[in-house]
Amino acid sequence: LSGSVCGAGGMRGALLLTLQQHGGGRMERGGRRSSEAEEAEKGRMKRTIIKDWKTRLSYFLQNSSNSNKMKSKIVGKHHTYFRPSPEEAQLWSEAFDELLANKYGLAAFRAFLKSEFCEENIEFWLACEDFKQTKSPQKLTLKAKKIYNDFIEKEAPKEINIDFQTKNMIAQNIQEATHTCFSAAQKRVYSLMENNSYPRFLESEFYQQLCKKTPNTRAAQGT
Repeated sequence: LSGSVCGAGGMRGALLLTLQQHGGGRMERGGRRSSEAEEAEKGRMKRTIIKDWKTRLSYFLQNSSNSNKMKSKIVGKHHTYFRPSPEEAQLWSEAFDELLANKYGLAAFRAFLKSEFCEENIEFWLACEDFKQTKSPQKLTLKAKKIYNDFIEKEAPKEINIDFQTKNMIAQNIQEATHTCFSAAQKRVYSLMENNSYPRFLESEFYQQLCKKTPNTRAAQGT
């Protein structure tokens, strides 16, 4: 039909015939058709969003699994990459730490931040957690400089949103790196995520789907 919109007047009859052959009265019920089209579009968008979430989450889980393959083999409540039960997912809403302590939850939250173009916050927080576990003084200094170059200095590739005074303090502290070099900045970023991104994550369609009990889930619990 789009190719006939600008046709000559002589094609009007053919156009009307074509319309009749493809549904007749559909164009006369424009209001209803528009409403149905909007509902269909909303449904398609919802499915697309959920599919995109699953794709992002799969990507992060795969990367996390590869990078940690040779590390701890402990498998427990907070060390699993399997999809959580609705009850376990609901625990994430009780405290931000519950979400961060769960491998699947952390990956899901990281994917969510990526969709909001602020994944540098969780990446910085994770880098600081790794930094605090470093025992070698030489490695501590190298990691401190890398964190500074990646997240702190002006126009860093993953620059985080902290005040100028804190940045200056970090620049001075990394000259003789200690485990507390980034403590103030890490607390600032943690608070930012907890008060802003975390509530939005809990309201997201993806998280709501995780918390939803399916008929299969209820049947399994009844056995």
